[in-house]
Formats: sequence, structure tokens, C-alpha cells
Amino acid sequence: MSAPAPEHLPETSGSGTQRPGRNVLGMIALITAILGAIFACVPGALILGWILLPIAFVLSLVSLFLRGKRRGSGIAGLIISVVGTIVGVVVFFAVVADAFDEAFTDETVGSQPAQQEEGSEQDGSEGEQGQEDADEGTRANPYPLGTELSSSDWTVTVNSVDLDADAAVAAENQFNEGPAEGHTYILVNVTATYAGEDPDGASPWVGVSYVSPAGNTFSAADQSVVTPESFDSLATLYEGASETGNIALHVPSEDVEDGVLSVDPDMFADTVYVEVS
Repeated sequence: MSAPAPEHLPETSGSGTQRPGRNVLGMIALITAILGAIFACVPGALILGWILLPIAFVLSLVSLFLRGKRRGSGIAGLIISVVGTIVGVVVFFAVVADAFDEAFTDETVGSQPAQQEEGSEQDGSEGEQGQEDADEGTRANPYPLGTELSSSDWTVTVNSVDLDADAAVAAENQFNEGPAEGHTYILVNVTATYAGEDPDGASPWVGVSYVSPAGNTFSAADQSVVTPESFDSLATLYEGASETGNIALHVPSEDVEDGVLSVDPDMFADTVYVEVS
């Protein structure tokens, strides 16, 4: 009689020990983790990443406990699923922050009165070249004085700037401190008109700061003084009403005429820049 056929033996190494087999579940987990991490980094496909990454995490864990199977793909899938989740969280909050900023930031639009527009047309190619160099309303190409800066609820106009207001500030109140060495006071005269429809009205929260040629910013909070004919930011204005007054700024006196004003028509509006002379 012939000898019975030997049973199939598991794959062994040269030393006789059994080699671990291919871990199919680990490979599936790895591929799922990679796809989940990719989708988690794409703002428009975040939801797919959030679905795939937890699945990959669970499959990777299960694959590590399979007997006689390789664990490399499962470990890789586990690491990628964890890292992908962390990256996905960062991307998610970045998307939310950007959406919040877009929802609550009001665009500021500048427009010049008709007389100024006619005058600007006579400036010729020099004015056109300046507009090509930078967008209007930026620090490099600020709006001229008298430009109406409009957000959804407010229209703000910088009427004039007194670049040497030391005497006016000193005469307004005996307790006003004089400017520090190398500094001077300037008075920025602004008009804010309420264009909103709140039946209870609103206060003209207007932010005005001076940006020096060196790039430093100086606000009204830097040095508090009693301002001549001051702008009342706490006044309650109703639709169509206006408030006009001065805002005092303590700024460097050197090349003061070369600086610009940064203006925020209201709390949520974009910042734009206006010439000082």
C-alpha cells in the first residue's frame, strides 16, 4: 500500500518557526486611513474624512490582534488614522474660523464725491498708474481726504487732518499734557453717518489710527487728552443722522505728512487707509 499524502503544513522559516501570513484586514485599514487623512485635509470633503478615519482606526486595532498575521500594515493604519484625525481637527477649525470671519466682516467701500471725481479725471495717466500699482484704499495707495468710506451700516468721511495741533490741544484744557519729545498732536476731523435701520439707533464706533512711514501704529488710546470739538463715539444716531468731530492722535513729528490713517467705519468693517494731506 502507498503511504498517505502528508497534510499541508504552514509556511515556516529556515529555523522551523511559522511565518506570519499577509494581514488583509491590516491592508484595508491602511488604505482606509490614507483616504480618510486625504479627505480630512480637503475643506469640501471633510465629512468623508471624519467617516473613514474612525473606521480605519477600529480596523487597525482589530488587525493587530489577529493570530499569525503581519502587524506592519495595521500599525501604519493606526498611526495614519490618529495623525489624520489631528490634522482634520486643525483643518476643521481653520474652515470654521474663515467662515466666521467672512460672516462677520463687513466690506468697506470708498467713493469720492462728484466734484472730487471730476478733478481726479484731470490728473491724467499719473493717477491711473498709481491705481495700477496697488489697490485703492491700501496703505500703499490710500484714499484721498473726503472719500466716503461705506460699510453696510455706516458712512465715514475723513474731512481734514491738522498735522500741527499742539497749540489747539494745549488751549483746550490746562491739564492736557504736551507732546513727548519728537512727537506732535494731530487732529483728525471725521463725520459718521448712520445708514442702518435699527429702530433703537446705534453709536458711531469709528476706529482711526495713524500709521507712520516706518510702519508703527498710533491710536487715540496711546495718550488721552481732552480733544477740541471731540468726536462723540457714544452718541446714539438714528437712520440718516450724522456725528462730526475731532479725534486727537499723538504721533511722531518727523515726516508726519508721509504717514497714513487707518480707518475702521465700524467694529466689523474692513480696515482701509486714507491720506493725511
